[in-house]
Amino acid sequence: MKQILVGFHAVQARLRVDPASLKSVYFDSGRRDRRMGDFLKQAEEVLGERLHAADAERLHKLTGHDRHQGVVALAEKMTVSRTITEVIEDVAGTQEKPLFLVLDGVTDPHNFGACLRVADGAGVDAVVIPKDRSAPINATVSKVSSGASEVIPVLTVTNLVRSMREMQEAGVWLIGTDDEATKSIYDIDLTGPIAIVMGAEGEGMRRLTRETCDELVRIPMQGVVESLNVSVASGVCLYEVLRQRLSKAIK
Repeated sequence: MKQILVGFHAVQARLRVDPASLKSVYFDSGRRDRRMGDFLKQAEEVLGERLHAADAERLHKLTGHDRHQGVVALAEKMTVSRTITEVIEDVAGTQEKPLFLVLDGVTDPHNFGACLRVADGAGVDAVVIPKDRSAPINATVSKVSSGASEVIPVLTVTNLVRSMREMQEAGVWLIGTDDEATKSIYDIDLTGPIAIVMGAEGEGMRRLTRETCDELVRIPMQGVVESLNVSVASGVCLYEVLRQRLSKAIK
């Protein structure tokens, strides 16, 4: 299955992890700045005849918009998604504790892409999403994620609650976010196997998703706004996990 990669981050991420999957890469021949020069130096060495100069009209036709930064690629879709069991087994082999991000109903591609970007930055092992209530990984998600969608496993599951229970059976502690929770994200131990569960903006988690969580926590809010964007909230929670784990490793 072919996909379109848009922008420097997405295309460069694919160049690093799976250059053979890039079938054609187009660049704006009228752009001569340093960033484009650095990109072309990297791409020419790897792609050879698969690298093509193009004008703005050609790039616009490929993407349907002008927000491409002058770089567009046609690629074979990578298969990085695996099963929950395989992810946990792979992490166990590194002597680390698994970290999942579970997204229940995040349908906006910009939010989804931003969640993938922060998940990759925080060292998440896999992102779990429901098949019927999630944005697809498309060109917008790829661009907003800054290439994270190309490398982080995204597990699309038919039954989210059943998959959450599978994690629990493997010893993963499910931490859901809820504005009404009594404990904050800073009150609990996050150094073990963890899955952070986030709901859609506005609606939050569905009832069964919430009830399946082992613990519900809130993010302390000091101002007048009641909640954070889902990608920002994901970043707050995931980086608290990372902070605690790094602190424990130093001791």
